[in-house]
Amino acid sequence: MRGHRAVMVVAGAAAVWCAAAQAVTAAPAARAAAQAGTWGTAIEVPGLGALNQGGAAELTSVSCGAAGNCAAAGSYTDGGGYTHAFVAGETNGKWRKAIKIPGLDALTPARADSVDSVSCASAGNCAALGRYADGTGRRQVFVVSQTNGTWGQAIRVPGTGGLNKGGAISPALVSCASAGNCAAVGDYVDGRGHVQVFVASQTNGTWGKAIRMPVSGLLDWGGSAFVLSVSCGAAGNCAAGGAYRDNKRGHMHAFVVNLTNGTWGTAIEVPGAATLNTGGDASVDSVSCVSAGNCTAVGNYRDGTDPLPPLRPFAVRQTNGTWGQAITAPGAGLLNTGGFASVNSVSCATPGNCAAGGFYQDSAKGVQAFVISEKNGTWGTAIEVPGSGALNGERSATVESVSCPSAGNCAAGGTYTDASGHTQALVVSQTAGAWGNAIQVPGTGTLNAGDATITSVSCRSAGRCAAGGTYTDASGHIQAFVVNQA
Repeated sequence: MRGHRAVMVVAGAAAVWCAAAQAVTAAPAARAAAQAGTWGTAIEVPGLGALNQGGAAELTSVSCGAAGNCAAAGSYTDGGGYTHAFVAGETNGKWRKAIKIPGLDALTPARADSVDSVSCASAGNCAALGRYADGTGRRQVFVVSQTNGTWGQAIRVPGTGGLNKGGAISPALVSCASAGNCAAVGDYVDGRGHVQVFVASQTNGTWGKAIRMPVSGLLDWGGSAFVLSVSCGAAGNCAAGGAYRDNKRGHMHAFVVNLTNGTWGTAIEVPGAATLNTGGDASVDSVSCVSAGNCTAVGNYRDGTDPLPPLRPFAVRQTNGTWGQAITAPGAGLLNTGGFASVNSVSCATPGNCAAGGFYQDSAKGVQAFVISEKNGTWGTAIEVPGSGALNGERSATVESVSCPSAGNCAAGGTYTDASGHTQALVVSQTAGAWGNAIQVPGTGTLNAGDATITSVSCRSAGRCAAGGTYTDASGHIQAFVVNQA
């Protein structure tokens, strides 16, 4: 409105009117350019090369507490072949040296530990969750917190030792809503050999005791479950999701579970998923919460239309604490002519404004990357990632991670296979609701003598993101990289 009034005031002076009109039309373009950001050049995680003498590093997770203030975490192998967990921090746009996580040597005499997940609530205030081998060789779960830029000592997640009789079996996940207020989830093997899910929460900097995820007879629990994602929309208010096996036919079903005002509720099957999942293989793969009781979950299911039921993606939304009905992702069937599609990641900026990504098989049995966006509560049609077809010479591409800092402004990262058969890292940005063309991560061609992939993307504001992954150097060693968008 201010622009229209300016034009009316100067209508009697043609030259001034033209200048004003140009300014008015240029402003949205300038804003869009600022929102899009530009991906910089990928760099090896500083200091990791000196630690990674065994040549097997992995970057598993990136999280930004503020634009230019992020953390990256993963693992490396020392000269003796032992695996260690690392974290590296970014401060005001500059990545600092990776360090071995403090306190883990006291926990793991076997010297085998790794970080699975990191989450930053604000600049310099993060939590990382991972696994280590105890003195008996069982895998246990640790957590370590960063406060005002300083990492504390790693501790075993309270209560997991009593639950975890058979060892932790899959990645442990953490999400932080504010400094010192986080949630952690993961899998463990109980004394009967069943895979169970633990849930734990941190309040005002103190971790409470982990408990077995509350379940109900309505789930027809078969004694095994796994969790794949957790997200916190506010302190003490989170959601997690995964899959459980039933007692009758051994089918897998998708579940969600809520942390409400600091108390974990009972897990439920995703409403509507049973109707979709006639093929008996469903799971929640990613959850994103923007505020207390307002979350979106995405996952996959198999319908029963063929002898080998195809895999299809679904989405379900929670509004004011109540989960709605799961729906098949619009357009997935049109893309998925080859028999399967899978959604890997979802991120929401505000309730009803989200983006998700994954992969699908086309009619020629090639694997392509897709994205799908939700605007004001309505999901659009899934599309192949623009520009990915030109990159994807070997027809094998996927979106691994999506992050949306504001409505219609997102970034996604993943992989594709080039014409020479090498795996390359890709990024693609959405600006003002429109997806641009995917590009190879700048600089990875110089670093990468073999294969490269992005594993995690995190954005704190439009056009200000960080991403990380791995690459193979000229000596055949696997190294970790980070890259920023600004």
